[in-house]
Amino acid sequence: MTADQMSVGELLAATVPMVATLGLEFLETTAERAVLRLPDRPDYHNHVGGPHAGAMFTLAESASGALVLAAFGDQLQRAVPLPVKAETSYKKIAKGVLTATATLGRPVADVVAELDAGERPEFPVAVTLTREDGAVTGDMTVVWTLRPNS
Repeated sequence: MTADQMSVGELLAATVPMVATLGLEFLETTAERAVLRLPDRPDYHNHVGGPHAGAMFTLAESASGALVLAAFGDQLQRAVPLPVKAETSYKKIAKGVLTATATLGRPVADVVAELDAGERPEFPVAVTLTREDGAVTGDMTVVWTLRPNS
């Protein structure tokens, strides 16, 4: 199977070791939204019995990356997506299965237009982490760029 034939989830699991290690599940990956789930695995629990902050960070960052690949996969011949910075807030104790929902902060066409103009566009991806009961346990904003290939 080539990279062109793989789903976003399969591609990330094959190329990003932590995605496979944590067993992240890809529920939805479109250019508008990505939804990933972190199974509840005692091996990754912290001192309060929920997922370790590192696992939660990986879940959220991976959701943002899945969205970026879905939205800008057609630009990979001329640019590489890279995270520039990430800011995370932990709001409530996370326990059990967690879901990360990522949304794009700028229209795809605007980002591509900047790339077309020879610029290195930056764009935010907002991610919300929720428990199975719907409570928001945290959020993350990842600023991504499309770095033109030289």
